[in-house]
Amino acid sequence: MDRPVTVRTYLDFEKPIAELESKIAELKAIDSDDEAVSITDEVKQLQQKAQQALLDTYAKLTPWQKTQVARHPDRPHSLDYVRAMIEDFTPLAGDRYFAEDAAIMGGLGRFRGRSIVVIGHEKGSDTEGRIKHNFGMARPEGYRKAVRLMDLAEKFDLPVLTLVDTAGAYPGIGAEERGQAEAIARSTDRCLSLTVPLIAVVIGEGGSGGAVAIATANRVLMLEHSIYTVASPEAAASILWRDAARAIDAATGMKITAQDLKALGIIDAIIPEPAGGAHRDAAQVFRRTGDIVARALNEFSRMDADAIRRQRQDKFLAIGRAL
Repeated sequence: MDRPVTVRTYLDFEKPIAELESKIAELKAIDSDDEAVSITDEVKQLQQKAQQALLDTYAKLTPWQKTQVARHPDRPHSLDYVRAMIEDFTPLAGDRYFAEDAAIMGGLGRFRGRSIVVIGHEKGSDTEGRIKHNFGMARPEGYRKAVRLMDLAEKFDLPVLTLVDTAGAYPGIGAEERGQAEAIARSTDRCLSLTVPLIAVVIGEGGSGGAVAIATANRVLMLEHSIYTVASPEAAASILWRDAARAIDAATGMKITAQDLKALGIIDAIIPEPAGGAHRDAAQVFRRTGDIVARALNEFSRMDADAIRRQRQDKFLAIGRAL
């Protein structure tokens, strides 16, 4: 199910496209108001020009521009994927230690006929939702909830699908007091020890340990214009040059794009996005994601528990060895 978008949000580098599409909208309004004046041909030409501009622009995005697309406010979030891909979804809440953390959603459902556990960061789609979900930045109880759901998946022999979309774990004082680092480490360890298939999809931002905590998977997939990084470009720039304004340099140097990470062997596959990003045609992205996730799950359908766990551990131990 797509979220209704009444006004399209354009990024800075999309200004030429915005001008063309604004002109198309104006001409369509004139055409509908005055039946005696037909400007269908002109509209069609402008539409072709706008589409070509979109294709040309997105064919040569820089790492910083991909970062902007990954953070686009209209980009589909985890709950959108759940609504589109998971039937009979039953959300489960709480970590059974401290509280519920809405930054990480999770529960049980059916994916293309098979029962599955879904866990994902949720950023929220409007101001109220973003506050409720803390912009997808989880506290310790969120990661402890993720561990609880992974335990449940293993108990009932259910595969796990994780949807990664966070700038990073929440760095607040309360989170640190309740053991943020320990919670992230235990969640990562639980991913590695699972005896059921675990498929992770980076759908937007994959930031720092907050992402790795639920993305240490048998198969790590990334949407074409998503990013996956040890620290946000702004944070890395502040650390390296003490200047957050050099985020563009950091994004370029850190190899954070799906294409770079695929070449480095960090991820397993890239999910193509429509021209203009996932928010331009969310339904198409949901179908493509579902198809690739289904294929990934089928790869492990005949493997026993030990082989599944060993494959995952070997995968991460091998990262960097060939470089």
